[in-house]
Amino acid sequence: MDRVIFHCDLNSFYASVELLEHPELRHLPVAVCGDPNSRHGIILAKNEPAKAFGVRTAETIWQARRKCSELVLLPAHHKKYREYSRQINQLYQEYTDLVEPFGIDESWLDITGSLHLFGGDPLSLADQLRERVRGQFGLTISVGVSFNKVFAKLGSDYRKPDATTVINQDNFRDLVWPLPATDLLYVGRAAAETLQQFGIRTIGQLAAFDRERLFHTLGKMGAQLHDYACGLDRSPVAPAGSREPPKSVGNGYTFPQNLQGRDQLRAGIAQLADQVAVRLRKCGMKCKGVSLSIRDPSFRDIGRQQRLEAATDLAREIAQAAMALADGCWNMDQPVRALTVTAIYLLPADEAGAQLNLFEQENSRRRERLEKLEGTLDRIRDKYGADAISPASVPREARRERHAPPPGGHRTYGTD
Repeated sequence: MDRVIFHCDLNSFYASVELLEHPELRHLPVAVCGDPNSRHGIILAKNEPAKAFGVRTAETIWQARRKCSELVLLPAHHKKYREYSRQINQLYQEYTDLVEPFGIDESWLDITGSLHLFGGDPLSLADQLRERVRGQFGLTISVGVSFNKVFAKLGSDYRKPDATTVINQDNFRDLVWPLPATDLLYVGRAAAETLQQFGIRTIGQLAAFDRERLFHTLGKMGAQLHDYACGLDRSPVAPAGSREPPKSVGNGYTFPQNLQGRDQLRAGIAQLADQVAVRLRKCGMKCKGVSLSIRDPSFRDIGRQQRLEAATDLAREIAQAAMALADGCWNMDQPVRALTVTAIYLLPADEAGAQLNLFEQENSRRRERLEKLEGTLDRIRDKYGADAISPASVPREARRERHAPPPGGHRTYGTD
């Protein structure tokens, strides 16, 4: 028996919440941004009229206003968004105890075991959910209904706003395979560019491509993307808090060309530290130590680790610690084949907050600003893909290869 998975996506979430208090603005193009008084602020969300002008999330305010001079800007209220998210996920739990949030405005629901309690028709139940969210909260959701998580998410993206799309074993080839490969979960810009080198532009072309060749090109992720395209995703819907907290979080990368010199080594470390920091925050953890492993072209490895004065989940602090280790153990005239950066000595983020009291007041304020900045980047990535935006601490040459290795490169991930 196939599973029945819903993916519920709140439409234009931030903007929709703000418009609850400004109904007179609903017919106007509206965007939510971090700092409406700054021409360098970033667009965080926009409503449907703003989308019609081509306003995009993560672009600057001045870019958005070049497209739409009448754009109405509203400040963000993240505490309010979190509360709406909490209440709506609580509503979902009336239908199943298997609810997995995916960012603040999306959730998967596995209703396989409870569908019979609500009439047995997935389409009717999805429509009922949309009606309840609209009636109780004044917000709309799009719902994808499918037999796995990946296709359920494609379904919620297929028609918006306020729509239900069913993708089943009978129709997924007709509905899913003509879609661009970039619509598939976890296909970012770098992976898409690699796939295009093989003539893969649609999900159907990805499904038809040789799986073994994808594995050799993109590693484990290549094989996984092929499985996703073929409808073979078997990942469970995992309720928040159901996983054991990790003991360490690390990312490693074997570069297609050896790194030469301190600047290239620093760029590689910054790239990996950013990814480690993102994953730490997703786990709700901070680290009290950093480990660095360096491999030369002869496959000789050297590893060092150090404890930190204060627990952190900030990319630049992890990168600084890793670079200090490199400076202490590596001859910068020697080439580097591979790097691994690992966050160690982990503890829950809420237990690490007291560490800030050890610092002088100015440093505490600086860290709070950095944490808010990286949290904003996380929210943008959750909603619009991992390659939607990168922090300035990641050098330009590293940003181009953040998300998927090019042919010849190989990435490893570790969460222990």
